Amino acid sequence: ASRALVVVVLSLLYLCRAIFSSEYFSPLTLFNNELSKQGCSSLSEWEEYASECGKSSILQLEDPACEEGSSSSCESVFSLNAEKILNQARLFIEQKKIPFPVANHNVNEELAIGYVLIGNGLYDEAIKHFSLLLQGDPELVSAIYGRGMAYGKKSLQDIKNADLALYELNRVITLEPNWPEVYEQRAEILSPLGRISEALADLSKAIQLQPSARLYRHRGTLLFISEDYVAAMEDFQQSLELKKNQPIAMLYKGLTFFHRGLLKEAIETFKEALKLKSDFIDAYKSLGQAYRELGDFESAMESFQRALLLDQNHIQSLQLRGMMLYHHGSLQEAIGNFKRCLQLEPYNEVCQYMKGLSHVAMGQFYEGIKAQTKVMLNAPLLGQKASSEYLKVKYLREYSRYLHSHLDVPVAEYNVDQDLPGNFKNHWAKNLPFLIEDYEEQPGLQPHIKDVLPQNFDSYSSEVQKLICTADHLGALMQYDTPGFLPNARIHRAMGLATVEVMQAMHRTWSNSKVRVHGKTRQMQWRDMFDIAVKWRRIADPDQPVLWLDQMPARSLSRGFNNHINLIRGQIINIRYLAYFDSILDFIKDRILVYHGAYNPRGLLEVRQALENVNKVEDLLPIMKQFNSKTRDGFTVNSKVPSMRDPGKEYDGFTITITGDRVGNMLFSVETQTTEERTQQYQSEVESIYKDLTAKGKALMLSTELGDADAVCNLILSLVYYFCNLMPLSRGSSVVAYSVVMGAVMASGKEVIGRIPKGKLVDFEAMTTPSPDSFSQMAKSWMNLKSLPSWYQSLPSVTETFPSTRTMIEVLNTDSSSHCPRKS
Repeated sequence: ASRALVVVVLSLLYLCRAIFSSEYFSPLTLFNNELSKQGCSSLSEWEEYASECGKSSILQLEDPACEEGSSSSCESVFSLNAEKILNQARLFIEQKKIPFPVANHNVNEELAIGYVLIGNGLYDEAIKHFSLLLQGDPELVSAIYGRGMAYGKKSLQDIKNADLALYELNRVITLEPNWPEVYEQRAEILSPLGRISEALADLSKAIQLQPSARLYRHRGTLLFISEDYVAAMEDFQQSLELKKNQPIAMLYKGLTFFHRGLLKEAIETFKEALKLKSDFIDAYKSLGQAYRELGDFESAMESFQRALLLDQNHIQSLQLRGMMLYHHGSLQEAIGNFKRCLQLEPYNEVCQYMKGLSHVAMGQFYEGIKAQTKVMLNAPLLGQKASSEYLKVKYLREYSRYLHSHLDVPVAEYNVDQDLPGNFKNHWAKNLPFLIEDYEEQPGLQPHIKDVLPQNFDSYSSEVQKLICTADHLGALMQYDTPGFLPNARIHRAMGLATVEVMQAMHRTWSNSKVRVHGKTRQMQWRDMFDIAVKWRRIADPDQPVLWLDQMPARSLSRGFNNHINLIRGQIINIRYLAYFDSILDFIKDRILVYHGAYNPRGLLEVRQALENVNKVEDLLPIMKQFNSKTRDGFTVNSKVPSMRDPGKEYDGFTITITGDRVGNMLFSVETQTTEERTQQYQSEVESIYKDLTAKGKALMLSTELGDADAVCNLILSLVYYFCNLMPLSRGSSVVAYSVVMGAVMASGKEVIGRIPKGKLVDFEAMTTPSPDSFSQMAKSWMNLKSLPSWYQSLPSVTETFPSTRTMIEVLNTDSSSHCPRKS
């Protein structure tokens, strides 16, 4: 999800650059090569795309000799023909385009020639021309302004000219402080230098002098880049009120909603942009991305498809659609999009990385590693920031080699967490640059190990087919009905198979059978139960390191691993957790009252009354500053988790942090710190519950009492409660935990019928629920447990049917869409 959002911002910045360089420094007419660079086939198309481009610039000229449909006269308005330049200068005067004109007609004609030279791209000649005029009159404002514009145009190619441009524009403002165009021009020089606050001040001054749709749109774009999305949205709205037919402004307004997590509002706004311009590719692309973030795969596909119908070579739409298909589990289709993307843009790192990842996920290691190696060749230049793909690709290549070498080794005979080097795992889990001392690379691909071949669903026996269809159904029950979570058929099948395998392993354990784990045959422990789900989660998506944090190097474990989630950063809201904001706010209020009751009992009533008026997390910070002098830029609140093993004892839960100096510049985050001490505390709790669970499970095998099954279910959910609060995995803790819940519950003779309610997340439910008992009651209310049908017991053994990485990948690759009955 995070990689997709970055693409939207980059596309906006690219579009802004295109508009700025044309709108504010445009030549008399836009040259054909400039149009083609921006994907426009004609001037009229560009003007429709970037509304007001023609009307806003003083350099834009209407040439009556150049009529639509004519050929030679319009091929190039300018040449080095002096007569033509003079004619255009006169036309410039007639149309009253000269800024700061004077009473002397001859001087105005000379000024016009200078502006025509700028429009022709002859910046050095324009500078010389204006300099000659200034020798005669050093305070000729229009000549100072023209020379500043010429330097500004040069600054886009050579940044040292920016200072000269700013010097000239500063002089103009000193002489003529009430011309909005000059402030706008200066803002245009300042913004590429990163001096955004100064540029915004200039645009605000220009708006104060003479508001226009263009100025509001310009300022809104800079506010957007500054991540002040609320103010940006207001500016785009102001721009649209002054001039309705602006598809670009409407698109930007939609993007402000998108980045604030207001997806439904974004979707409606993108649709409004499409009403203004029915063939607006960027609006379709953004609409597709908004639907994707909402988890609406079909609507997202339709939007991307419409963008590509308008332009089959639209690289961003191909890239985004390919990424969505990957995260939907449709890997073969994703590869097709990435291949097409690379045909058009061979050095596209995102498409190259995703192509390599997709091939490896499907077991096509030779193609996968070849693509990964190409990404590795794109090393950033000195001082240049490395791309996300470049940072990740070496980890992926090493892990791909490891998987390939173990493709035909029974999964029960090796251990990823022990085999991979400690520092490699540590750096990979933390997404650090691949700078690992004395690292010994994994062996290269071995020719005798062949790639995974496509497997036909019909090639499996009817019993295995039933197992696959059952897994698809069980996995779908784990799907979150929450914005930000796209349904992934591959993950569904993997975790459905994990559920059945957990059920079968628990059943064997409760029947006093042993299991084969990491090359040893022994009684199953709690970690073995979770490892079943971990192995399936790992193989479903090799991009993400699903690793046990307590298996990391001792030095890094002693420092702790922070599982950090930003809920609000500035104006960006994490939509995945929106449903929990109110309950977290209530929790924070409660902790504040407890704190003040202990340390400031006299002021407790006043604090309580102030908190009653707080309905948003953002409003807490000023209140805390008012009542607690220690609260300068923020405060933290810690949750506690009660022990079942030692009643009265509590463990550290998660930490809520709220920092910032004002609304809109706030960080509201949740994190768990997995230290060695905390891990031991939680694991002792889990081990105690698992021991009790095993005893109860064995008793259940000999009993028909319904109460026993309910007690077993409560123990399973209690165990997962502590697992989720510990967050012991680098990724995937939530789906791993729920597949274990479902499998263990099925082993007790119950079937999960219900789906996870809208807005609910298993891990956050555990983290925000005060006790394992209340978590169990709440989870059972949605699981809707029924008696397990007897045919579940006759399903083939998952461990024996899919014993190796190869067989696991084969079954995940298999298309069952036309074979498995759909269940409501």
